[in-house]
This record gives sequence, structure tokens and C-alpha cells, in this order.
Amino acid sequence: MTANGMADVWNRLRDWARRMKQDVMALWLAARDRRTPIMAKVLAAAVAAYAFSPIDLIPDFVPVLGYLDDLVIVPLGILAAARLVPPALMAEFRAAAAQRMVRPSSPAGLAIVIALWLATTASLLCWLWPRIAP
Repeated sequence: MTANGMADVWNRLRDWARRMKQDVMALWLAARDRRTPIMAKVLAAAVAAYAFSPIDLIPDFVPVLGYLDDLVIVPLGILAAARLVPPALMAEFRAAAAQRMVRPSSPAGLAIVIALWLATTASLLCWLWPRIAP
């Protein structure tokens, strides 16, 4: 394969990944919109949560299968959820996602994650301190 051919493949993969990210964002928006049918809302929320979550069904360090679940589960979930959302609404959510293209942020969620990390660190230090202190 020539250098141009390889660059073309990488460009197509990058565009596909960008569209996937945009569709996940659109599903996240669909899950939060009151106009979305309830079944579509549930599936959209599940797909978005799985895609945004650092926890996978099969951890990424497992050879081949670790990344294969992301390459199969997320696209199939996007396809299924997008079909349940009315086309006009999905087009609206995709347009809004294209404008945002950032992960959803929540000050409360950030505070919870920081609190959990601090609590875990404090617990570990309390457990280790008697063992390492002279």
C-alpha cells in the first residue's frame, strides 16, 4: 500500500471515530430530551453511558477482545438507539452534538469523583501508615 493509500485509510478511520463520538453525544442529548420516546431514551442513555464510561465489559488489556467489544457494542448500540429516535429529532441532536463536541460536564459529578479519590487515598494511607511508620 502506498503512503497516500495509508493516509487515506487513517483519514477515513479518524472521520469514522469522529462521527461515532458525535453520535454518542447526540444520543446523550436524546436521552435527556423529553420529546424522545421512552424506549429510545433508555437505550440512548445506556449506549452513551457505556461509551463515556472508562469501564468496559471486557477490559482493554485483554488481547483483541478488549478493543473488539468497543468496536462492536458501541456502533451496534448507536445504530439501534438512533433507529428508535424519530429522524427529525435525531437530526436535531446530531446538529447540537456537532456544535458541542465536548464531553458532558457536571460540577456535581466532578465533586463526587474527587471525593471518591480522596476517600480512597485517605483509606489507603490510614491502612499503610502503621505498616511503614517507624
